[in-house]
Amino acid sequence: MTLTEEISKRRTFAIISHPDAGKTTLTEKLLLYGGAIHLAGSIKSRKTQRHAVSDWMEIEKQRGISVTSSVLQFDYGGCRINILDTPGHQDFSEDTYRTLMAVDSAVMVLDAAKGVEAQTKKLFKVCRERRIPIFTFINKLDRYGKIPLDLLDEVENVLGIRAYPMNFPIGVDGKYLGVYDRQKNRAELFAEDTTHGQSERISEIFAPDDKKFIKKIGQENFDALQDDLLLLDEAGEKFDKAKIDAGDLTPTFFGSAMTNFGVQNFLEEYLRLAPPPAPRLSDDGIIEPNDEKFSAFVFKIQANMNPAHRDRLAFIRICSGKFERNMQVWHAPSNKIIKLAQPQQFLAQERQIIEEAFPGDIVGLFDPGIFGIGDTITDAAHKFKFEEFPTFPPEKFARVSAKDTMKRKQFSKGIEQLTQEGAIQLFYPVGMGNDSYVVGTVGTLQFEVLQYRLKAEYGVDVLLTMLPFEVARWLKFEGGEKVTPATLRGANRGMFVTDRIENPVLLVENEWALGWIRENNPKLSMSATPFEN
Repeated sequence: MTLTEEISKRRTFAIISHPDAGKTTLTEKLLLYGGAIHLAGSIKSRKTQRHAVSDWMEIEKQRGISVTSSVLQFDYGGCRINILDTPGHQDFSEDTYRTLMAVDSAVMVLDAAKGVEAQTKKLFKVCRERRIPIFTFINKLDRYGKIPLDLLDEVENVLGIRAYPMNFPIGVDGKYLGVYDRQKNRAELFAEDTTHGQSERISEIFAPDDKKFIKKIGQENFDALQDDLLLLDEAGEKFDKAKIDAGDLTPTFFGSAMTNFGVQNFLEEYLRLAPPPAPRLSDDGIIEPNDEKFSAFVFKIQANMNPAHRDRLAFIRICSGKFERNMQVWHAPSNKIIKLAQPQQFLAQERQIIEEAFPGDIVGLFDPGIFGIGDTITDAAHKFKFEEFPTFPPEKFARVSAKDTMKRKQFSKGIEQLTQEGAIQLFYPVGMGNDSYVVGTVGTLQFEVLQYRLKAEYGVDVLLTMLPFEVARWLKFEGGEKVTPATLRGANRGMFVTDRIENPVLLVENEWALGWIRENNPKLSMSATPFEN
């Protein structure tokens, strides 16, 4: 098969949602229909059942939430599918933002009872800014929720994107019998769910004017469906593939991931409409996927996916050319030629060594400590750098130290490695010894995850003291004078720290304190992210 043919088979997407909208459950059901698993479980299931495949950390299983993006790959309908299941909780949004850099489209999951929620708006905004095609799955139709037409209006009015319902529910709220496929002009009625969503849902297909269909759903439901479809045809959006590709129109599907209601139809239509791998922007212009020269970038680093081996993996998104095991490539940050050894692909924590991969694929590489988030790797004959990853200033801070000073070495190693994953930022207090660190995060729940992982993966109990600061600013003086507590007027109004490469940073409680420092240090420049060298 040619490179172009391989590329045309790839579909790489992220699933985004507000917490508890059913994102991880939908992910698992896609795996069920894709044949990657044979029995689906629930993240809220009894202890005798297994947990969602994409939630592999023990803390995820205990809390019933996703706290890190996971990578899942399987084949279906002639396509190679790469799903990136992302955290829904806002405290882990930084991980989600980086993941969205590695995809070609996104699936937005909404709760039929709650509609568009706060975190959905934030994640949608990132997708919109990147012009990523967005597919919407309105979930939990097995429960009582909002009227379907009202949900479509909410998507359009709150998010500002036009919605085209690919299917429409048949029946009444909370007791839907099936969906009507507007593209195929046919109805699909589902048999009763007797397996609690663990197996594929049996369904029956009907022509819209089939008398058996009308009899099964009842004349009242049939008349209501006809009225809704007529309204959509006359007053609703028209199907437009170009608008979908541009991220201006979202194909919308109704279903229930928990009971496998409409999941298979959604999967098949998504694969038909979703874009293959897209070109990527670099400092050498646009890089096309079918460029024969290999290129990729690192979008995620994960330590201890297998705690027994203390492994560290760098996840790369292949952008062009063909990846081959043990190939030699140029690593942009180090300006060195490196060997890509032990390449792996994943079904969550399960993995297998691969020999080759193609644009759109996600590959995990053994990382001895050389990779960082956003690193570009290319063919040695064509060196360039992909666009920079967005960085997010920390908003919550805590002092962290080991309870047992005898475990100082394990503590330092653990916190350094977890910092390199990008979920937390590490700072070093100036003039306060080297027994503790200051950790900055986007949200407070990340501190809980940090404590848990240091204990579970490195055997270290920690003391964690929250600090009152909410603003971090990197500092430099015009003219090159070194910024120190002695040279900075007002340094005592906050906490003076340095980052991992000894850049001076000041932590303060609010913007008012920043204003005082700015006024009293006229030659001082401040930045919410590290200054470029």
